[in-house]
Amino acid sequence: MRQLLRSPAVCIAAFAVVLALAFLGSRGIWDPDEGRYTNVALNMLDSGDWLNPRRNDEVGHWTKPPLTYWAIASSVAVFGSNPWAARLPAALSYLLCAWLAWRIAGRLAPGSQHVAAVAYATMLLPFGAAQMITTDYLLSAWIALAMWAFVEARFARPGLSARRVQAWIALMWVALALAFVTKGPAGLFPLPVVLLFDFLMPGRRERRVLQWSGLLLFAVLALPWYLAVFYGNPGLFSYFVGDEVVNRVTTNEFGRHGEWYGWLEIYVPTLIVGTLPWTPALWRWARGLPAMVRPWWRDPQRRQRDAQWLLLALWLLLPLVVFCLARSRMPLYLLPLFVPIAVIVAMQRAREGLGLPSWPKLIAWGVLLVAFKAATAYWPTHKNAHAWAEAIVERAPGPIHEIVFVEDMARYGLHLELGRGTEIEKISLDALHEPRFNPEYDEPLAVELGEHEHGVVWVTKQDDWPVVQGRIDEYGYRAIPLGTPFENRVIFRVEPRR
Repeated sequence: MRQLLRSPAVCIAAFAVVLALAFLGSRGIWDPDEGRYTNVALNMLDSGDWLNPRRNDEVGHWTKPPLTYWAIASSVAVFGSNPWAARLPAALSYLLCAWLAWRIAGRLAPGSQHVAAVAYATMLLPFGAAQMITTDYLLSAWIALAMWAFVEARFARPGLSARRVQAWIALMWVALALAFVTKGPAGLFPLPVVLLFDFLMPGRRERRVLQWSGLLLFAVLALPWYLAVFYGNPGLFSYFVGDEVVNRVTTNEFGRHGEWYGWLEIYVPTLIVGTLPWTPALWRWARGLPAMVRPWWRDPQRRQRDAQWLLLALWLLLPLVVFCLARSRMPLYLLPLFVPIAVIVAMQRAREGLGLPSWPKLIAWGVLLVAFKAATAYWPTHKNAHAWAEAIVERAPGPIHEIVFVEDMARYGLHLELGRGTEIEKISLDALHEPRFNPEYDEPLAVELGEHEHGVVWVTKQDDWPVVQGRIDEYGYRAIPLGTPFENRVIFRVEPRR
């Protein structure tokens, strides 16, 4: 037992678990992203409708498929309505990715697996993203699982039976299906990688990836949710394809650094800073890549000898080129590429005769990472829904069933911080012509006032307060401020004018 506890694998696993779970719930939910995903998941729990993602009772939320919401909702159902439970799926995805980096490196370059796992666990971007509620970590885990299955099928010992190979390929299709239900077409980017790799490798075409059994398995797992919501919401298919796929890739409609130089602003710093402290090893690999690639063009046997390097280069560079060309660019879009980066770092260090850094150095870096995570709980920001919840409860004692934001950003994190069953709405002063799917506002002021709901707290910007107060008065109601403004917002209640 003592020898087992001292083994590198156990020590690395314990190290990664501490990094993943320490202070995971120490800060409140941060809006807009964490609040939005958590709110949709809680609405599934509140309503019992796990099919249709909703931002409240009246309006659906159709920007992402449901698997991330299902994971968050399941975690909250088991562990309670708290930030720790909401972030747990991301933390577990981080641990799964570290383990998969270990497995992939162990298959491609035996002896490098410990470095791969530690590199992944301690890089800034994967570590930082594990403390955030997004769709990108679950997506990264499924993609890494798909690539591990492919690696096991293609790089296993020569005597592996055809049946076992087919089982690994089937697992790859299962993982791709889960990725597709997590983030749509973005979950399919491993397919061009593995298809191009198989095309370039001699003697691999007898074990094809594109087989009817794999496609059928993918369809059975990936398509039912899409078919159900498309049938129940006419026009949703066109919205998904047009706005959520085509427009995100080809336009800057969503304001996500779509300028021609946007990839330089976003992805270069992400790769340099996000891979710290392992950036030098990645740079040394990148610097030597052209010399490695040149013989591959006309020498199939050289590609065969360098098969593991070829796969990793395709896995990293092919999606990276697509991300750079697409006009919607965010740092977390690169998160799925950090598993191959960790394996590249490990194999590069092994090629240079470098192993795992000393444990005192790793522990010192880990302490810095955990300290940074703990410090975020005290970081002053208007995005902290926990601070908003405290301010609202202090000013509006009594039951709170709904928070209404008038012409202001909705703080969806309040749904978790104030408790399940709290509805969050964003309303406009005037009736607007809104799109059917994902409108900016849930309804106009007149409609909200006409519902005569109890336990409602209202929020608007201080600068808009005179206009909002006057408009409410025109409809025959009174807006009553509650205490002093908070974050330049007026918190108030509304009651009928006697």
